[in-house]
Amino acid sequence: MYFVRTASERDLDKVSALLGEAFRAAYAALHGEAKVNELIAHLFSPSALQARLARKNAEFLVADNGKHIGGIGYAAMSDDMSKTVMLHLLYVRPALHRQGIGREIFAELETCFPDAEMMRLEVEPMNATAIAFYRAHGFADVGRNENDGPGQSGIATLILEKPLETQ
Repeated sequence: MYFVRTASERDLDKVSALLGEAFRAAYAALHGEAKVNELIAHLFSPSALQARLARKNAEFLVADNGKHIGGIGYAAMSDDMSKTVMLHLLYVRPALHRQGIGREIFAELETCFPDAEMMRLEVEPMNATAIAFYRAHGFADVGRNENDGPGQSGIATLILEKPLETQ
């Protein structure tokens, strides 16, 4: 059984390995190994994960069974949009999909931001599994980001939002 808890610095190596595995499983067939490896090195490097862990107005969660981390979630209040929390990462180890781990992490993240009125995320348009998960949890399409500017990935994303219940 996996329990959701706040991530710590001692988790970062395991988190990095899980993210690499899950990201590769989701995107290698869509974008090729080279592009996926480039993105993993940039997005999930020890320094990038450490910065996420240290960020204020953010939550970095892991699903832990005492031996292994089965999933991770990371969300932070938006710097640009008032009362909006951005869901940046929600990944479950591929072998553990459809066991409720993602749902448990997501449910915890929904409650971590009492001042937020909206949760927003971006997802790759061909990641049907993720899109179905988010839609089943109340998200709706609100736009698209082409991500084609300087320093961006060049991989377009769908933008999804979900109103949050205010507490």
